[in-house]
Amino acid sequence: MPAFAGRLAAATSQTPGLRSAPAPRGAHGARAMGGGRYIGPRGGLHCPHRGLQYEGMRIAIIDESTTRASIIEEGLAQLPDSEISILTERQGLIARLEAIAPDVVLIDLGNPSRDVLEEYFAISRALARPIAMFVDAADDEAIEASIDAGVSAYVVDGLSAHRIRPLLDLAIKRFNAFARLQTDLAAAEGKLAERETIDRAKRILMDGKGLSEPEAYAELRRKAMSSSRRIAEIAEAVVTAHDLLGDGA
Repeated sequence: MPAFAGRLAAATSQTPGLRSAPAPRGAHGARAMGGGRYIGPRGGLHCPHRGLQYEGMRIAIIDESTTRASIIEEGLAQLPDSEISILTERQGLIARLEAIAPDVVLIDLGNPSRDVLEEYFAISRALARPIAMFVDAADDEAIEASIDAGVSAYVVDGLSAHRIRPLLDLAIKRFNAFARLQTDLAAAEGKLAERETIDRAKRILMDGKGLSEPEAYAELRRKAMSSSRRIAEIAEAVVTAHDLLGDGA
């Protein structure tokens, strides 16, 4: 999880705002944690770096209304051995979330002001976790802002117990799909950068040694094979050496 420091400096004070959730079916035991309590499975340690799993999932519910939070709890009752933490105060929220390290976050805002909405969008950007956000009403600007903030599911006038589990599934699937897209995009950009470096290295060899393009590539390939390195690495070395000697191409 990315560092939260500096994201919302005013929200990092350690004030109580976490209460225990009634244990969902299949959950066992409870233990104190940082000024509050959470219900979770007995035994075993939560690993913040593991992949998302429904069994033993760690879920944070953010809701200043205990009545509305209970609706979300009810909708999560069938999740096996889930750890549910409920945060009821905005003050100290970032620090609480850091301590919980949730796999997914459900935020109910009711009818928030624009400032409150922006505050939670900032939290969403900092979390890099699947997030479902519930509001009673929204305009096109707020919906667009939620997408930019990385909210996985922005639910308007849809807070009811029977919808929580499907919306949880949707948020996780959308988050994972977007993460895959980002990975694929990064890989594609990396390949493009490598191709540009190889092309530049070929031009350097062509100009410096009077080689044709196929001959320049063959030269890079031979060096890569003889040194058990990738062609892109050899090309990068050629470009770097050329730049150090001047005449940057």
